[in-house]
Amino acid sequence: MGYEFGPLTPGDVETVAARVAAVLEDAWQRLAAHQAAVIAAIGDNARSREVADRLAQFQAAMVDFRARVDAEALAFVSRQLPHLYEEGARAAARAAGGHFSWTLIHREALQSLASDSYADLLRRSEEQQRMAAQFYRAVRDAVRREVPQLAAGHTTALQAAKALADRLATEHQLTYVIYRNGARMPVQAWAEAATLTKSAVAYNAGTLNRCRELGVQFMEVFDGSGCGWTSHSDIDKANGTIRTVEEAAQWPISHPRCLRAFGPRPDLTNPA
Repeated sequence: MGYEFGPLTPGDVETVAARVAAVLEDAWQRLAAHQAAVIAAIGDNARSREVADRLAQFQAAMVDFRARVDAEALAFVSRQLPHLYEEGARAAARAAGGHFSWTLIHREALQSLASDSYADLLRRSEEQQRMAAQFYRAVRDAVRREVPQLAAGHTTALQAAKALADRLATEHQLTYVIYRNGARMPVQAWAEAATLTKSAVAYNAGTLNRCRELGVQFMEVFDGSGCGWTSHSDIDKANGTIRTVEEAAQWPISHPRCLRAFGPRPDLTNPA
């Protein structure tokens, strides 16, 4: 049994990202444990009924993983994103003057950001769910066709059962996710990277939209010394440069885990 996590509380970016990653990693490990139980049942030359029972538990763990992804994504976009957006907006107000309130421009911006972030987090989990579903279908087919023939109890059947179990374990590894581009990434890594990315975008969106309200046209960029404007390797380095509000909105970050932030420059009124 995995650890039961309490409701998500908005706060420190790193802390929340680690929490979301831990919840989804816990759910994925439960799924992997049920997969191991299915494979063990097949390897022990179990009868079809026992394998089917283990497979039903695996299916329930798949449903649980999907539910946890959905719940964490919803909690993140409904609690953490508004918190970070407001922090960014208030920081801009302190630097450029005025105060912050949830006017229409901010409510609409947050709604769009939340909707996009929620959909993106669900999309990022699709590959994990696809891999789990492939294993489920492979075992279900084996239960119908191969496992019943392995229950005779003699040496040849035991060897065949072990070979089937080994094949399933090799072809359907859930230790990490293999994406279509060949990249391998554990659930915890993509969940943490995704939430950190969306957190940075939300904070910067609050900053930039508040500056728009105040009529600020130019922003100073604060970033890693080697970070490029449109990607980490872009030769157009970002740190210390002056960009328009619209340019900044187009590239609020340039890569996952980006440290980019913006400071309003109300003293500047033209590109020169």
